[in-house]
Amino acid sequence: MKKISRRSFLTAMAAVSAAGVLAACGASSSTASSVASSVAASSEATTSSEAVPESVTIKAFNGAKELVDVEVPFDPQRIAILDLASLDILDELGVGDRVVGTASTSLDYLQSYVTNDSIANLGNIKEADMEAVMACEPDIIFIGGRLSKSYDALCEIAPVVFLATDAEKGVVESTRENAMTIASIFGLEDHVEALMTDFDSRIDALKAFAEGKTAIVGMTTSGSFNVLGNDGRCSIIGKEIGFENIGVDANIDTSTHGNEASFEFIVDKNPDYIFAMDRDAAIGTDGAQLAQEILENELVKSTDAYKNGHVVYLAHPNVWYTAEGGIQALSEMLSDLESALL
Repeated sequence: MKKISRRSFLTAMAAVSAAGVLAACGASSSTASSVASSVAASSEATTSSEAVPESVTIKAFNGAKELVDVEVPFDPQRIAILDLASLDILDELGVGDRVVGTASTSLDYLQSYVTNDSIANLGNIKEADMEAVMACEPDIIFIGGRLSKSYDALCEIAPVVFLATDAEKGVVESTRENAMTIASIFGLEDHVEALMTDFDSRIDALKAFAEGKTAIVGMTTSGSFNVLGNDGRCSIIGKEIGFENIGVDANIDTSTHGNEASFEFIVDKNPDYIFAMDRDAAIGTDGAQLAQEILENELVKSTDAYKNGHVVYLAHPNVWYTAEGGIQALSEMLSDLESALL
C-alpha cells in the first residue's frame, strides 16, 4: 500500500482545524537517565568514525502478532510512543528527549512525559489519536499489544515497532531482549547489560524464598477475583520466581484477564500465599472496590494464607498491568515482592 504523504495529510488537517493538535507537538525536554552522558559520548564517537547506516532491520511483531523483519531508521530523532514498556526502556537508555508524543499514563516515574506541554498527547495505550500521531511527524512509532489492530494504519505514518513480553521466555529475559532490540536502533546495545545487571541476583533471592511454596495469583476487577496462570500477566511469580501456581489448569488461557474464581475455590485450594493485583486501581476505575475489600471476606479469612499474613497486594498495580516489560517496571515489580516477602 502506498504510504500517505505527511505533508499532504497535514495540509488536509489544516483545512479541518488541526491547528490545536499541531501546537501540541514539538521537541521534549530531556529526562534524567543513568546513561544520558554515555549516549552523548556514543553519538560523538559514531559521528567521528565511519558513516552511520540510514536504517537497521530488527525483529518485531506485525499486526497479526507474527514476528517479522522490520526496517526502521537508525538513530531516529522524533519518537512517538504508544507503549509504556517501550517508553520506560527509552527513558532508561537516555533518549527520552527525542519523544515528541506519548500515550497518557498514571505511572509516577513517567509523568514528565505527560506533563511536558511540548510533548503531544497521542491518546492511550488502547486507542491512538491518529491525527495527533501524524501531526507530530515521527520518524518511528512504538506500540504494544493493545494497539495491534491499528498497526497497519500507523505504518502509513512511520515504521512501527511492536514488542511484547513472552511468557515462555519469562519477563526478565523478554525485557532484556526487547531492551536490546530498542537499543540497537540507536547504537546503544552496550548499555543494556549494565541496566539489567542486578535483576538475576534479585530473582535468585526471591526463588530461594519461594521454593516449595504454593500460591494463587490473581487480579481483582469489578468486584471479582480472576485467577492468573503462568502464561501472561504476573507470570513472573510462578514462572521465574518459582511459586507453585495452583490456581489454574495449565491448559486454560489466562493471559488477558484471567478466569473468574469463586472464593470457595480459593478455600478449597488453600494456598500458602495469595497474590493480588488490583486492576481497577491500575486503570483508575472510579468508585471501584479495593482489592482488600474484595478478598478479605469470611471465606478467604479461613485460608492458611490469610491466617499467616500471606495475602500480598501488589503495591504498584499500574506498573504490573500497563508497563510489564520495562526496565524500571521490572525493578518496581521485584521491589513489590521483596518488600512483602524478604
